[in-house]
Amino acid sequence: MEDINPIYHNPFGVAFQWKRNSTKDIRKIQIVFRDTGLLLSQNELEQFKKNIECTKNSNAMCSECGQHETCRSLLLDTPAPQITLAMNKKELDAVHDLVDGTLFQLNLNNYLDKMCGGH
Repeated sequence: MEDINPIYHNPFGVAFQWKRNSTKDIRKIQIVFRDTGLLLSQNELEQFKKNIECTKNSNAMCSECGQHETCRSLLLDTPAPQITLAMNKKELDAVHDLVDGTLFQLNLNNYLDKMCGGH
């Protein structure tokens, strides 16, 4: 845990930045949930949030389905166009919270840095 700067977590996953690593860009955000890890820039994270919201809005029928806990029929596009994740509604809601909370915390940290005369 000493190699990372935690940003946000929920019961579904965690978001952090690497403190130092020669193979990873330390400005990128590592999002880990289920059995997936995504290393994204803040712009890619914002695009991922839009993808999540689009998937949630286009699948209203899933909220009425009795199988939404187990069925992974929702396809979520990632910022990498060749990767799509299959999720259920509960997972989609959880990853939405994870991404939204991470972006909120990053924006808050940037604001506080500016207000306190940081970088």
